[in-house]
Amino acid sequence: MPEAIPESLQAKIEERLRYYEDLGIRLFYRDREPRALSSLDSSSAAPPVRSTSSFEESSLATPKSKVVPPVAVAAGPETRVAPVRAPAGPSLFEEVNKIKDDTLLKIREDLGDCTRCKLHKGRNKLVFGDGSATAKLVFVGEGPGADEDVQGLPFVGRAGKLLTQMIEAMGLQRNDVYICNVVKCRPPQNRAPEPGEVETCSPYLLRQIDVINPKVIVCLGAVAAKTLLETTRGISQYRGEWQEWRGRKLMATYHPAYLLRNPPAKADVWKDLQKVMAELGLALPKKSS
Repeated sequence: MPEAIPESLQAKIEERLRYYEDLGIRLFYRDREPRALSSLDSSSAAPPVRSTSSFEESSLATPKSKVVPPVAVAAGPETRVAPVRAPAGPSLFEEVNKIKDDTLLKIREDLGDCTRCKLHKGRNKLVFGDGSATAKLVFVGEGPGADEDVQGLPFVGRAGKLLTQMIEAMGLQRNDVYICNVVKCRPPQNRAPEPGEVETCSPYLLRQIDVINPKVIVCLGAVAAKTLLETTRGISQYRGEWQEWRGRKLMATYHPAYLLRNPPAKADVWKDLQKVMAELGLALPKKSS
């Protein structure tokens, strides 16, 4: 019989395979079978989520069960869905060097009249961001819509008005937080940004977050969550659960545009925001007697 693989090496192999799994690279070996983690995947499956036509949900394929080379896994108690883990090895974003004495003004100047991707061709105004440069809470959306493209400000249309109501329900004002998007120009027909567009524009988002240095980041919708967490998993699998992102707390929740189409989901988002309030030390609403 072949010698058993040391546990430390097994752990490293599993961690590396998860990294490749998140990148969409699978099936390194023909005889890989979902033996080791199949029981864990089934016991930690997320609760069923209401079927919707939202772009956050419909555009994301339900991920298949993870597979790893056969290893012995001791049976344990049932657990909740594991948090989204940062990939092993250097992050794709670590290539973005932090700029000494960086400021939001410098970032905006560096963007200039941006023509780095094809989104600029249909742009009216570049939508950089809005709010407090020292905010403890940053909201990250997907990209500008029609109203934002006209005004040059994020979240000013119908979805933006709902976001404002959400912020005020938390006991804050828009100028207490910072609001921005993954891409700075409106995608045609409000489609989801393409991978190349996200790759081109996201370094400026990362610089914005580093400059503001918030305590909490709230990702509004799947595009923002998948971009920062570098995952292909659907947002319903980790929505409402705290994630760690470069030393900061991150909460992924549904996009306000999704809530306009699916009002019952507002209750879920309000639960998520109350977790954010507790983390920031904000007064929670009193329960009615």
